[in-house]
Amino acid sequence: MYNHLVRMTDSTGIIQFSEKGRPLKSSGYTVDDNARALLVAMNMKDKVRERLSKIYTSFLEEAQDESGYWNNLKIEDQFVPVINSEDCIGRAFMAASFAMGCDMEDIKQASERMIKKSLEKVLNVEAPRAIAYVLLGLVYLIDNFKVYSELYQAAKKMAYKLVKLYEENYTKSWHWFEDKLTYCNALLPHSLFSYYAISGDKRVLEVAQSTLRFLTDALFKRGYLNIVGNRGWWKKEEKIPLYDQQPVDAASIILACLQAFLSTGEKEYFFKAKVAYDWYWGKNINEIPLINRETQGCHDALTPDGVNQNQGAEAIVSFLLAHQILEKIDEKKEMVLIPAV
Repeated sequence: MYNHLVRMTDSTGIIQFSEKGRPLKSSGYTVDDNARALLVAMNMKDKVRERLSKIYTSFLEEAQDESGYWNNLKIEDQFVPVINSEDCIGRAFMAASFAMGCDMEDIKQASERMIKKSLEKVLNVEAPRAIAYVLLGLVYLIDNFKVYSELYQAAKKMAYKLVKLYEENYTKSWHWFEDKLTYCNALLPHSLFSYYAISGDKRVLEVAQSTLRFLTDALFKRGYLNIVGNRGWWKKEEKIPLYDQQPVDAASIILACLQAFLSTGEKEYFFKAKVAYDWYWGKNINEIPLINRETQGCHDALTPDGVNQNQGAEAIVSFLLAHQILEKIDEKKEMVLIPAV
């Protein structure tokens, strides 16, 4: 199952893009991909678990500058600022927060160093998805470490930033945080379900339920998952573009539905997660599997012509994380808080 993940990883980190199943080292490495890969590596039982976890953690720590922010892209041994974003900062903070709970001491210590350097900065992010990633990290820290219990009010503030966005954009036919849906949309309700799990805040739960229902009602209308296509995204009052459908978005929906199930106990969310998971295996608009059984990679997208033949880092790490967590919950019905992609 992890062959392609290992193939895409060298001593620096996980390589961003591939040509079909072959890693393209010239494409560089990103914090986004290495943060997701760290979450996957920590859940592995394979003998390479510790080695991969150290590689991904080292990349994240090297990418963080003295200000506490992360530089997203590394090419030819140099970090370049061309794709830096608040989302990258939030994703790295979330990964470091969850890594604080692992059983590998080196990883825990490195993660704590990154959290301490970034904490003041991440509380000021304003991009909706960055807010959601930071909120997930804060909730995990609060729930697992007494020393971070003082962050409860900061987490509440982040949750209500999202509630405010929902209230500003809500109409009878549009139950969302923005006037369009783009990528990793389910991350936003996911973070609110996570906050509800530690707070019991009914208003936050109402917004989480309303927005996830709005999203899944639209995307499961045909009985299988249809992801918001990236050729224009889904703008208010317009139709949902069908292509290209990207694997990271399927994982986002799976993980959000699983968090909703764990936070509320409502089995409907668990069933939706399983329907979304089937998207990878051919229950999709093209009736084509995204998982390549030969390479153990995941194709980068569903396209009007079939699938994108390339199998980059984002696709495989997002699939693997969703697979791991769905499998754990299916077997044991445990894990109260889960990360996002």
